[in-house]
Amino acid sequence: MVKRTLVMKVDANQPEIDKIRIAADIIKKGGIIAFPTETVYGLGADALNPEAVMKLFVAKKRPADNPIIVHV
Repeated sequence: MVKRTLVMKVDANQPEIDKIRIAADIIKKGGIIAFPTETVYGLGADALNPEAVMKLFVAKKRPADNPIIVHV
């Protein structure tokens, strides 16, 4: 199965709602997104979706006993 990567540039000063909706739809469907922070790139997913959380662990090659951070 081939996974598709979509790269979008979002201007923080003038974000385009269509791009925000695309990212939200990816999260709602159990996908993961990457986004820049002040220091690194973060990965985001629906923290209440066990399959999405597992995708984060796999993508980060993170051991199951090393919990992820949930931002609200």
